[in-house]
Amino acid sequence: MTREEATDILHQYTKSESLLRHARTVELVMRAYAQQQNQDPELWGNTGLLHDADYEAYPEQHPQVIVNLLKEKGEPEMAHAISGHYSHWGVPHESLLDKALLGCDEITGFVVACAQVRPQRLEGLEAKSVLKKLKQASFAASVDRGEVKLGAELLEVDLAQHIDFIIKTLQPHAQELNLNPVPSGGD
Repeated sequence: MTREEATDILHQYTKSESLLRHARTVELVMRAYAQQQNQDPELWGNTGLLHDADYEAYPEQHPQVIVNLLKEKGEPEMAHAISGHYSHWGVPHESLLDKALLGCDEITGFVVACAQVRPQRLEGLEAKSVLKKLKQASFAASVDRGEVKLGAELLEVDLAQHIDFIIKTLQPHAQELNLNPVPSGGD
């Protein structure tokens, strides 16, 4: 599947700007990890891009709609990874792709949430700040901290290093992601 095909599928199901941004951020991080791990960046990126594609249109059936579509399109690796990107669904994490998607999804969304509450956004954001926010249960309360921890374990990376990797991956894309620093008033 090409990125263009994956993007078309995403836009068929997803209209929300925040979900589109989440899809793009997870895609970017997955592509970066694929390159680091000598894996297929197209496969990994497209998996990240489409992991929540059906969430907005079919929240009660998520992720089965996108999983079934990917199976029909001959993308079993993507389908399996997406079917297990939340550990409570009970799908085994067999491949590095499976582990990477679970490992990148929640924490990437959390890093973006941390950036959004800072005037400097991604600029100067450090892993220690993100780790501190993770301890605040009320901040980005929908983020499953257990999934964040499990994801780092599955990837066999230190959580702080993982967060740092995500920040560094997203920073060059700050403008596209609408995460540029907020201009200060006056001079």
